[in-house]
Amino acid sequence: MVFEGLRSALSNFLKRDKYEDAVNEFIREMQKELLKSDVNVKLVADITDRIKKRALGEEPPLGVPRRHWFLTIVYEELVRLLGGERKPSIRPSKKPWVILLVGLQGSGKTTTAAKIANFYKFEGFKVGLVAADTYRPAAYDQLKQLGDLIGVPVYGDPSCKDAVKIATNGVKYFAERGFDIIIIDTAGRHHREDSLLEEMKQIYVSVKPDEIMLVLDASTGQQAYTIAKKFHETTPIGSIVITKLDGTARGGGALSAVAITGATIKFIGTGEKVDEIELFNPSRFAARVLGLGDIEGLVESVKKAQIEFTEKDLEEMLEGKINMRLIYKQISNLKKLGPLRRILQMIPGLGVKIPFEIDSRELEGKIEKWVAIINSMTYEELDNPDIIDKSRMKRIARGAGVSIEDVKDLLKQYELLKKLTRRIKKSDLKKLEKLGVDLSKLEELTRTK
Repeated sequence: MVFEGLRSALSNFLKRDKYEDAVNEFIREMQKELLKSDVNVKLVADITDRIKKRALGEEPPLGVPRRHWFLTIVYEELVRLLGGERKPSIRPSKKPWVILLVGLQGSGKTTTAAKIANFYKFEGFKVGLVAADTYRPAAYDQLKQLGDLIGVPVYGDPSCKDAVKIATNGVKYFAERGFDIIIIDTAGRHHREDSLLEEMKQIYVSVKPDEIMLVLDASTGQQAYTIAKKFHETTPIGSIVITKLDGTARGGGALSAVAITGATIKFIGTGEKVDEIELFNPSRFAARVLGLGDIEGLVESVKKAQIEFTEKDLEEMLEGKINMRLIYKQISNLKKLGPLRRILQMIPGLGVKIPFEIDSRELEGKIEKWVAIINSMTYEELDNPDIIDKSRMKRIARGAGVSIEDVKDLLKQYELLKKLTRRIKKSDLKKLEKLGVDLSKLEELTRTK
């Protein structure tokens, strides 16, 4: 865990008697922990100076104990270091929305391109991938393989060595076909390789992307500061993806990059599979770092599952508009939580008992198959599973590497969920409200039905 030593430092702070001594001791421990986590020295000095100044100079609000106030200060400053309270936006302001991925060699850029494409695909967008890495052998083949796995088309030309031309033609190709989001995978750079940086700049000038995403390996370390600065000077970085946060890497170097570019962390990679990526939430991450989020057990797990669903998703569910994108979101959440059987009884449909008995390991196997099946579906099938006939089942099963019976099994769950949502009543909305879902618009929807 990134900054795991901060938890023990906070615990020691709460045990000390003298407030000022406790603050000074915590500041020393925090400095050590941040430096161990590869956060830039200047940033460490800035954040700890701000915490000390506020903790010893500001008065807590009336009725708030000084030690609780100190916890609030640490939390607020850590959120500030992570990019601030604002959550990254995933809704493009125009279509097509062109994303240019840049980063060092070995940062996991190509896999990340597929992960982001998969994420947006199940947010309801039509996504295309452009393979503009002309340096790495088989780069096009790797992206094409990943694209086939997630059901997203890939544009590329292995015989062409002009990355600018491929990027330009790829964007034109998908734009003419009405795609919503176009993701360009470029060659990995070294921040000292001026020729590669110049090529990146030429792609930027030619394509005019709407968003430039810097992909950073969590283990990059202190040099992330220099790397981000050099990349930002070449093309303005708009957002950052931190990969490989599932390992032992601390990720502090990547946080330094956020500060130097003024960009926000948009996604974090939590594993190697195409669905192991999540939107970065600074507040939630800070709470996790400080140990403030490990409460309420199962209820908190369900809340985390529900928060993945947007208001639009809930509106569609109440109107009976169930599709495979919503099913996919549920399955993805289930994979993160567990124990699966108990969780299954507590997410939409809202406490209804599971109509089948199955052990958790068997259920895990089913879920893996269901994910593969959904990834093999076309956009049309995702939005309207009712059109899936025997012929389509055969094609989907073949593409997913499963049996036709497995496809039928998933479609049965789809039919079940569709029936359950028709039985959702206004009283059920209160259950969602307790989980922290904003139901202001949904209340209006139910009054007009």
